[in-house]
Amino acid sequence: QVQLVESGGGLVQPGGSLRLSCAASGLALDEYAIAWFRQAPGKEREGVSCISSRYGISYNTDSVKGRFTISRDNAKDTVYLQMNSLKPEDTAVYYCAAASDSLLPNRPGPLSPAKYDYWGQGTRVTVSS
Repeated sequence: QVQLVESGGGLVQPGGSLRLSCAASGLALDEYAIAWFRQAPGKEREGVSCISSRYGISYNTDSVKGRFTISRDNAKDTVYLQMNSLKPEDTAVYYCAAASDSLLPNRPGPLSPAKYDYWGQGTRVTVSS
């Protein structure tokens, strides 16, 4: 059974940092592209960042460029999202997702939710003073 489990969410002040983790089991993580999505209350799910299975190809949505960095450690079956300079508008539930198209970040529309096969349950991030 495939499981993606997010962790690392919490409450942080504006300008602060958090690192989210996505731990995978039941699949060979190094064969999947991984993405982070988020969903704020009353809003649609939004793609944030994604990374290829190998070669470190990544893609970030414009609103997080220069602030968020996605990385992965295939030996640990874990993908990370380092979030710096957090803003109140980053408040959301953050989900990781896996896509069997391992080079998805290098293709058009890499953060389309329909292209992802497996999803985690989410971790909540609240940015507030």
